Amino acid sequence: MKKIGLFVLGAIAAVTLFANIGSLAVLAVSLVILYYAWKRWMKAETTMKKLFWIAIGIVAFVASASNAPALIAVAAAYVLYVVYKKWNETKQMKPKEMDDPFAHFEKQWAELERNF
Repeated sequence: MKKIGLFVLGAIAAVTLFANIGSLAVLAVSLVILYYAWKRWMKAETTMKKLFWIAIGIVAFVASASNAPALIAVAAAYVLYVVYKKWNETKQMKPKEMDDPFAHFEKQWAELERNF
């Protein structure tokens, strides 16, 4: 039953991710442009070059900040990752408590003292 729930959740996350893959690509491009503008602004020597790179950086920042569907795609990718990890998780069994009286000497000794 747990696998069915994971499958449904993974399917919904995959459809959401693939539906928003275009906005995710636009977000990636705008963040790359923003990073490049920041690096060029740091290296610029004249005021005009600094203003030019600031303008490009502002445009790239606005483009990346207005990309809300890309944030949904990032969240869907994270959910898909968590579902994948849970799906491949091995189930750990608890070891059975042994009835060997010599394995739990302290427990047996306490029971003997309680009876006397």
